[in-house]
Amino acid sequence: MSTILIILGIVAVGTAVYLYFYKTGKINDRDGDYIPDEVEDTVDEGKKKVKRTVKAVKTRARRVKEELKDVADAVKEVGNQIGDVGSAAKGKTRKGRKPKKKSTKVGKPGHTHSGYRKGKKK
Repeated sequence: MSTILIILGIVAVGTAVYLYFYKTGKINDRDGDYIPDEVEDTVDEGKKKVKRTVKAVKTRARRVKEELKDVADAVKEVGNQIGDVGSAAKGKTRKGRKPKKKSTKVGKPGHTHSGYRKGKKK
C-alpha cells in the first residue's frame, strides 16, 4: 500500500512541476495541447529525416534490382555459350554468334546502364 502512495506522490509532484512551468511560460505551447513545442519540433524533424531515409532506401533498392536483372541476363548468356566449349573441345567448328534478340526495355534517351551519358560535354 505504501508503494502505491509513493508512486502517486511522485506522479503528483511531477505534474505540479510541469503545470507550474507551463503557467509561468517557461514551457512554450503555441497550440495549447499541453505538449511542449520543443518536443513537437523534434518529432517533426525526426519525421522529415525518416522520409528522406525511406526515399534513399527505395532508390537504392530499385538500382540493386536493375543491376541484378543485368547480372541475370549476363548469366543467361554464359549459359547459352557454355555448350560451345564442349563442342570446341571435341574439335567441331564454330557455329558463330546467334542473332541478338531485340530488347523490349526502353531506357532514358542518352543514358546507358553504366551511368555514363552519351554526348555529354564538359
